[in-house]
Amino acid sequence: MRYLYLFVLTMFVYANSSQAQQASSSFTLDQAITYALENSNEVKNAALDERIAKATVNETRGLGLPQVTGSATVLHNQTLSRFFTTYNPNGGFIQIDPVPPGLNPGDVLSAQNFFQLKSNGQVGLEATQLLFNASYLVGLRAANAYKDLASKQAQQTREQTIENVTKAYYGALINQARITLFDVNIGRVDSLLATTKALFKNGFAEEIDVNRTEVALNNLLAERDKFINLQRLSLELLKFQMNYPLEKEIALSTGIENVKLENSVESLSSDWDYKSRTEYQILETSRELQMLNIKNRYAEGMPSLVAFANLGYSTQSPNIGGLFKTNTNIEDNGIIGPDGWFPATAFGVSLNVPVFSGLSRHYRIQKEKLNALKIENGFTSLKQGIDLEIKSGITMYNNSLKSLETQSSNMKLADKVARVTKIKYQEGVGSSLEVVDAEGSLREAQINYYNALYDALISRIDLMKAYGKIGTLNNSIGQN
Repeated sequence: MRYLYLFVLTMFVYANSSQAQQASSSFTLDQAITYALENSNEVKNAALDERIAKATVNETRGLGLPQVTGSATVLHNQTLSRFFTTYNPNGGFIQIDPVPPGLNPGDVLSAQNFFQLKSNGQVGLEATQLLFNASYLVGLRAANAYKDLASKQAQQTREQTIENVTKAYYGALINQARITLFDVNIGRVDSLLATTKALFKNGFAEEIDVNRTEVALNNLLAERDKFINLQRLSLELLKFQMNYPLEKEIALSTGIENVKLENSVESLSSDWDYKSRTEYQILETSRELQMLNIKNRYAEGMPSLVAFANLGYSTQSPNIGGLFKTNTNIEDNGIIGPDGWFPATAFGVSLNVPVFSGLSRHYRIQKEKLNALKIENGFTSLKQGIDLEIKSGITMYNNSLKSLETQSSNMKLADKVARVTKIKYQEGVGSSLEVVDAEGSLREAQINYYNALYDALISRIDLMKAYGKIGTLNNSIGQN
């Protein structure tokens, strides 16, 4: 009766603990998946990649809008470069009077730079507008394809998260069911032990029968402890896949009895197409990007046309301070003095025509075409891989369903044998060894059943992934 008391106390604590956990952090499969999709760092990063792709599209579009640049420069030349010319006695730019001895026509002369003052300042605005650029037009299409690629990669990340959370959830659910079965088995063996002790006390059983039953009970308790520890690890794995705080408790609000499995794969194979797989969609977008890359290489050899306009002001002064004077001096001869900023404007169109770039562009194009062929080969490999996944998934799922059916039948038979054996023992027509063996066989059948159930659930998940329907996995396996 000591073990019965411990069993009842354990069940009471476990039940109250489970209720407390469920009140604060209990999840169904759908809720666990939703939580993971909202909190997973991988999903968050994938969403950020989508936003980055959208920003890249807008960045590319912005290159075709007017570009305005402002500039301001203040420069002081401590030592100006000298002015050089050749001596021309018949009227050069520099006249020398008197002519120094030994100076001949054509000799190099140098003089102070009287065309420029030591300090100068410039401010201005430059505006450009792209009128035509083939690479820019191709870049716009490539930017949209890049955004589409980021979206598909984000979808792939979400599908991977759904798969990981679902597998972890069902692993924890199976372990939880195993613990419940252990509790039932412990209660049954503890009751058998109490009966055996009573029979021994009254002389109808031997001490070895009591010892044998106690060993069986102790083994059950030890094995149950192992599964409790395994369940803790299963819940930790589930929290990790959900990005749920590891220091907080979590509970499953779905029972194993609510899990359902379909016996047919026809619902999955209907409307099947390679494009249902996110990997195939990503490869299609990669091919589109590669073809645009080839077009861009061709576009690099086409002319580009840009309109521009410049507006600026400039001034010079013998020193830095003079650059910031705003007054102007008008001398008697009408020449404007050095103080002041004077405007300069210009506008025009620039045409850039690539004429010859050697063979580099030709080989860049050839290289991109070879990369495109590699992507085409990737389609063949991916299709073959998907076909193999589907065939393997169908075989594994059908085998797991057959194994589950067999193990379910064995568990029912083992349960019947255990009940009949116990009745016979209580009526004095059986031995405790037969009861202990029957209980061991029942426990083994139960373990085999739940192993088969877990295999069936996992193979179902893998098959749905092969058909590209992992996004609806929780609704297809689901809960009643």
